[in-house]
Amino acid sequence: MPRMSQNPPSLRPDLAPAPRFSEPARPGQPTIGMVSLGCPKALVDSERILTRLRAEGYAISPDYKGAEAVIVNTCGFLDSAKAESLEAIGEAIRENGRVIVTGCLGAEPDYITGTHPKVLAVTGPHQYEQVLDAVHKAVPPAPDPFVDLLPATGVSLTPRHYSYLKISEGCNHKCKFCIIPDMRGRLVSRPAYAVVKEAERLVAAGVRELLVISQDTSAYGVDLKHEEARGHRAHITDLARDLGSLGAWVRLHYVYPYPHVRNLIPLMAEGLVLPYLDIPFQHAHPDVLKRMARPAAAARTLDEIAAWRRDCPDITLRSTFIVGYPGETEDEFQTLLDWLDEAQLDRVGCFQYENVAGARSNDLPDHVPEAVKAERFARFMEKAQAISEAKLAAKVGQTIQVIVDEVDENGATCRTKGDAPEIDGNLFIDEDFDGLAPGDIVTVDVDEAGDYDLWGRRVLQGA
Repeated sequence: MPRMSQNPPSLRPDLAPAPRFSEPARPGQPTIGMVSLGCPKALVDSERILTRLRAEGYAISPDYKGAEAVIVNTCGFLDSAKAESLEAIGEAIRENGRVIVTGCLGAEPDYITGTHPKVLAVTGPHQYEQVLDAVHKAVPPAPDPFVDLLPATGVSLTPRHYSYLKISEGCNHKCKFCIIPDMRGRLVSRPAYAVVKEAERLVAAGVRELLVISQDTSAYGVDLKHEEARGHRAHITDLARDLGSLGAWVRLHYVYPYPHVRNLIPLMAEGLVLPYLDIPFQHAHPDVLKRMARPAAAARTLDEIAAWRRDCPDITLRSTFIVGYPGETEDEFQTLLDWLDEAQLDRVGCFQYENVAGARSNDLPDHVPEAVKAERFARFMEKAQAISEAKLAAKVGQTIQVIVDEVDENGATCRTKGDAPEIDGNLFIDEDFDGLAPGDIVTVDVDEAGDYDLWGRRVLQGA
C-alpha cells in the first residue's frame, strides 16, 4: 500500500503541492524552469506566469539542465520559509546559473541580492509583466504559431482532475504575526463573472474539484461593495452557489469566521459545495488573540461550530493554530487544549511561533523559549491526533464517496469530501481498483481507520 500520510504534524501551513511538469520541448524551443515554493496562492501565480510563457512559445523544463533560465517563485511567510527560498535560489544558481526570482520574498530584493548577487532579476508577488520582461531579456522568445497552441485552461501545475481557483489577492487584516498584507497589499477581489468563467473552462477541461483560495475567502467582494456584474454578484455566498452549479466538487479554503459564514452551511447541506470549512482560528484564549490582533471570540466560535454541525452534520472542520506566541502562558495554552477538546475539529495543523522580519509580534514582550514551544507543540498534536483517530474510527462502516488521486500496482489513493489535497488524509483502496483513474469519483465502504487515513472497499455496481 502507499505509505500513510504524515499529515498534519510534518507539514507547514504555507506549503502547496509540488508542481508537476510533463510536456517535452520541441527542437529549438526556448525552455524555462520553474521552482514554485509557498502556498497554493503562489502556485496559482506560477501557473499564470507559465501560461503566459507557453503562449509566447516557451517550453517548461522539469529539470535544471534542460532549462535556459530558471524562475524561483519564493515564499516569505516565515523566517524558515525565507531560508528555504534562499536555499532554493542558491541551488538553482549552482545547477543552472541563470535565475529570476519572484514571489513574496521578492518584495525584499536587497535581502535576496545580499545573499545571491548573481540573480538576473528580482520581482515581487503577482508582478507578472516584470517576470515576463526578465525572461525575455534572459531567453528571447521564439514562438511558432503553427506549433505553440495553448490549451484554453492554460498551464496547470496540479493533477488534471483538481485545480486551485484564486478569487482575490491581498488581505485587509493586520495580524501582528503576519506580513502578507505588507507583501501582497490590501484585498483586491476578482469580478465574480471572471471567476465563474475560469471555473467553467476548468470543468469543461475535465477538472472534477475546484479548490477556492485567497488570503481571506470570507471577505471576497468587500472591496467591490459586493457589486453584481454580468449576472454574478461578488459575494462569497453567491459565488459558492454559482460554482456549485457547475457539477464539480467545490472546496473552500481560508474562510475567516465572519458571522455571514453561517450562510454557506445550507449550501453544504444541499450538496452544492463540499461540507468542508478551512478556518484559521490560530488560538482560543482571548488574551492571546488580542495580542495577535485577531477577534477574541473563541466562546462564540464554539456556538457557531455547534450551529454549523446542527445544520450540516457531515461538515468537516479544518484549522491551523500557533503555539508559543509571545507572552503565551501555560494557562493560556491549557485554554487552547480545552477549547480543542470541546471544538473537536476534524483536521488540525499547528506550527510553532517564529519571528518574521517586519512583523509587529517581534516586538512583543515575554517570548516563549524554544524548548517550551516544542513541548507545547507535541502536547497539542498529541491531542489533535487522538481527536482525529476517534473521528476516523467513527467512519468505519459508513458508505461514502471519494475522489481518486493516484493509482498504481498496489492500489488507489483517494480522498473523501473531508480531505483537501496534500494537507489532509487519504482513503486507500487495495482491492477491486482495476479500471480506476485519477479524477474518478467512486463509492466505498469504509472498513479500517488510522490516525489520519482511512481504508475502504469499492462498492461495485450490481454487487
